[in-house]
Amino acid sequence: MGKEKVDKITTLQMTGIVFCFMLAAGLLTLPRVAAEAGGAPDVWMSVILAGGITFLFGWIMVKLSQRFPDSTFYEYVQRITGKAVGKTLGMLLVIYFVGLAGFEIRSVEEITSFFLLEGTPAWAISAVFMWISLYLCMGGINVIGRVCQIIIPITTSIFVLICLLGLNVFEPNYLRPVFSEGVMPVFAALKSTALTFTGSECMLIILCRMDKPEKATRALGIGIGIVTLFYTAAVILCIGAFSVEGVVTRTWPFIDLARSFEVDYLVLERFESLLLSIWIMQIFATFSIALYCASLGMTQILNASKSKILFILLPAVYVLSQIPKNLNELFSFGTMIGNAALILFALLPLPLLLISRWRRVRS
Repeated sequence: MGKEKVDKITTLQMTGIVFCFMLAAGLLTLPRVAAEAGGAPDVWMSVILAGGITFLFGWIMVKLSQRFPDSTFYEYVQRITGKAVGKTLGMLLVIYFVGLAGFEIRSVEEITSFFLLEGTPAWAISAVFMWISLYLCMGGINVIGRVCQIIIPITTSIFVLICLLGLNVFEPNYLRPVFSEGVMPVFAALKSTALTFTGSECMLIILCRMDKPEKATRALGIGIGIVTLFYTAAVILCIGAFSVEGVVTRTWPFIDLARSFEVDYLVLERFESLLLSIWIMQIFATFSIALYCASLGMTQILNASKSKILFILLPAVYVLSQIPKNLNELFSFGTMIGNAALILFALLPLPLLLISRWRRVRS
């Protein structure tokens, strides 16, 4: 029990975990996904709207978890619904986190082998990534929180630099006129953009590890706010640089944005390698958090050893990551995970919160 008490995280670390869990491979593809769904330059409004909706659902998750500040979702859901239903719901969450981890590891394979380490076997890229993550998860959520805390300023500074330099190729006319096709493109792109905001669900698992759980709403709000700013800036800059028609034809629009300008007076003339390096760190953090949440779930549901579960999950995640045969199947897999997140985390927490209040179940 002593170890559990030590494994606590601060409000800043919780903010970092929310930030890193939400901001992963989605940033590189969001401009294309939003432009395809909306077909108009106004889709950046969908991003802001999706951020607000995500915060609302995240707030419900926080309120649910704050009723049980000493328990994870896997533990308190059994008290709300009964053991059989609770364990089933817990396993659905485990499957979701395993699927998300598989998607992230495959994304980093595709991005790294195409842009950075051409010719390197995919398994070699994944192996290093997964074993370091395993070591991180062994240390507990406090270690993951510290890593996320380090990643935030690095990611933010590089992202802001690329956005500022991206203004060199930015053409405001590509974003005009606003609402030229009405508000329907904004709502048409809403579902696609909402899928990239999945990440607040970690509150269901990790809130009980906060040293000040009453500040969870603040941590969630700041994390989602920063991610919304990043996503909105990425969509506006990519559409402003390439137009809606140009963004739709690019697999990784934000990487193409970083490749579209050269700056002679800086030490680095090309920035895509720098961008990819920090985004590999982001995907690493997302993968580690998903693996931790999945392993914690199986540990608590099956009453098994955490280290044994981690060693069982790791090959399962790798096998799952290799199922998509190409990029199109990988993106379809990502959409499927996003849809599962909408069902699990948009529809489930509110009924559970109402049932727990009705039955007066709490810690």
